[in-house]
Amino acid sequence: MPTRRHPAAHVEPPATPQPSQEEVALRAALQAAAEEVPAVAARLGPRFARAEARRRAQTYLRGLLSPLERKNGWQLAEAAGDRTPYATQHLLGRADWDPDAVREDLRTYVVEHLGDPGAVLVVDETGVVKKGMASAGVAKQDVGCVGKVEQAQVGVFVAYASPQGVAFVDRALYLPQEWTDDPARCQRAGIPAGVGFATKPELAQTMLARVRAAGVPAAWVTADSVSGDDRHLRMWLEAHEQAYVLAVSGKEDVNVAATGTQRRVSTLLKELQEVPDAGWQRLSAGDGEKGPRWYDWYRLPLVPPLQEGYERWCLVRRSLRDPKDLQAYVVFAPVGTELATLVQVAGRRWTIEVAFEAAKGEVGLDQYEVRSWTGW
Repeated sequence: MPTRRHPAAHVEPPATPQPSQEEVALRAALQAAAEEVPAVAARLGPRFARAEARRRAQTYLRGLLSPLERKNGWQLAEAAGDRTPYATQHLLGRADWDPDAVREDLRTYVVEHLGDPGAVLVVDETGVVKKGMASAGVAKQDVGCVGKVEQAQVGVFVAYASPQGVAFVDRALYLPQEWTDDPARCQRAGIPAGVGFATKPELAQTMLARVRAAGVPAAWVTADSVSGDDRHLRMWLEAHEQAYVLAVSGKEDVNVAATGTQRRVSTLLKELQEVPDAGWQRLSAGDGEKGPRWYDWYRLPLVPPLQEGYERWCLVRRSLRDPKDLQAYVVFAPVGTELATLVQVAGRRWTIEVAFEAAKGEVGLDQYEVRSWTGW
């Protein structure tokens, strides 16, 4: 008996995913940046000793801003018409050029385009997982962006966030003590003899001091608890009358104004869970990928600083989904600063996370292959 054939079901082809508004904006920004390459290359030219290195630097910039899927040495070499990545690796690791002078040029360029007196300096760290033991600073260490201990290089960065946009203005490679205690190993990686061990908050302070010395306009500093827990950094900022909103961990202590006593932040947060909802104020910390980022906020006066015209607060953020999820910040701000302003500054720390994501996803921050201090 013949089988009965059914007509094949019509299957719609899978829909092509549409890029998000953020992706569209990022691609437009990269295109605009690519158009700036000749002008930027001309500005950076004097930092390279040889004409060939100047030409190679411009080619390298074009490659980083191109639509290439990956931005490693082989891919960049292919885009430049080279058969091997050796020319690019030579540029970054062995050619005669001044990376710190390039940093100064970058910072000037950022201020020209994004400068604003109300800007926020954002401090954070990120890691790049690396195999082997030869790359400068590589070690088994905590890598926050992957959430575990990995063999990696970790850098501390300062970003400049203003209403016009966000961009990095400085960087420092963190060298674990196993490196700084081994001068021969440091020499092989090209690390200058005068570079010693420095904690991440100390690296942050050095970079913030450079930014201040350059006269960069900025009203605020914000950072995560790695820097916020460092009392020396906080005192340094206060001594320079630099307002800040710094996250702190539960193990940090604060001096509460009402009692004049030092309290552990973790204990304080447990007590604040009992504050009625009416005591909290719901405010947005800025727009995220899904719209405004709403939280409940509370602030508690701390013992006043030595600087006249300023006050200290313990600012607390409470999650709407989980009222027990609290994050504390220590604040040093001009007298009379409104809560909404502090919330906006705290929310600006999110901008450096976006910048890290764009740098790694679009311009190869985590795909470089040079091992030297200069190359990093």
